[in-house]
Amino acid sequence: MVYITSWDDFVDRSVQMFRADPDSTRYVMKYRHCDGKLVLKVTDNLECLKYKTDQAQEAKKMEKLNNIFFTLMSRGPDADISEGTGKEQMDTQPTKKGRGRKQ
Repeated sequence: MVYITSWDDFVDRSVQMFRADPDSTRYVMKYRHCDGKLVLKVTDNLECLKYKTDQAQEAKKMEKLNNIFFTLMSRGPDADISEGTGKEQMDTQPTKKGRGRKQ
């Protein structure tokens, strides 16, 4: 069990682990409210990577990692994750205006 201190290193190593063996790789999030700590764990039964934080601003990074794993799990381990997390695509869609009655 290895606690990784660098967020970028944790993301890179966990994506490499998933791409090496997608069938047995697991991703677990654990939040302890009493301590205010968030622990992210990625394991493939041979190696276990952990990242621990107590910073609230790290939640956006965790959301981005979730989107990376969702992309890899739905499109396959060879999917391109550099194109974005999907949030940019949602922002570019036009919004409907005029919710009132048509006259």
